[in-house]
Amino acid sequence: MDEEIRYFVTYLTDVKKASRNTVMSYHSDLSKMVLYVKGQGVRSVDGITATVLNSYVLYLEKSGMAASTISRYIASMKGFFEYLVRNHRILEDPAFRLKAPKVERHVPGILSVQEMEHLLAQPSLDTPKGLRDKAMLELLYATGMRVSELVRLEVGDLNLRYGWVICRDGEKERMVPFGEKAGTALSQYVSGAREHFLKKEKIECLFLNYSGAPMSRQGFWKLLKSYAVKAGIEKEITPRMFRHSCAAHMASNGAKLGTIQEMLGYTDLTATQIYAGFQQETKTEYSRVHPRG
Repeated sequence: MDEEIRYFVTYLTDVKKASRNTVMSYHSDLSKMVLYVKGQGVRSVDGITATVLNSYVLYLEKSGMAASTISRYIASMKGFFEYLVRNHRILEDPAFRLKAPKVERHVPGILSVQEMEHLLAQPSLDTPKGLRDKAMLELLYATGMRVSELVRLEVGDLNLRYGWVICRDGEKERMVPFGEKAGTALSQYVSGAREHFLKKEKIECLFLNYSGAPMSRQGFWKLLKSYAVKAGIEKEITPRMFRHSCAAHMASNGAKLGTIQEMLGYTDLTATQIYAGFQQETKTEYSRVHPRG
């Protein structure tokens, strides 16, 4: 069983190009499953039956494990056994009928479209700092990317002509579109304001601080909070709120959950289900559904 898991992990890494965190999560979940089934006297993957897996899920539930964690374990098992069937290592999928427990999903904190518009209007366009901050805020809202992805961007990741940016999450990357307003803000920053932050040493990072070093997550968080105060937004604001607001506003304008999943870089469509309540692919759909497309 350990050998099959190693093959599966290699498949996730080399073929699926899954992020390091995703691969580690699968490996951890499946290793725990193996410990259980070995304790039940099972010594090979073709000896794992639906009954064994059901008893394992029941064991997890009785141990007091959160429904969300059990759902992840089940997703890992489903992916693993589908892989084994597809590669003819087993004849039948014992996890086929496994059902994840119902997970109560809480709607994340978001800003309204009006609050977001007011916040994005705060940076001054008369200073290099204001142009930089405007570009960062507009791009974050336009793409829904993570702040860690934002601060790691390099100049070469940006395609201003076609309105795309390359986001990297670990070893995995995706191309994400952005709209006209983000494009304008980025052009103004790149064409002149960025030079104000450059020091003698050449650096490829897109967003820089006054020391000429890459903008940090903490530095971005501080400037975001200062603009929230200026905008009179009383709710506690976080960089992740931009990500949720982007997704929720797109969903409310009719975006498909698959489009949101692809844009935000979620590995599993179920991660976007929290936005389904806001519902009423491509660059074309993005322009239609994003408030600033």
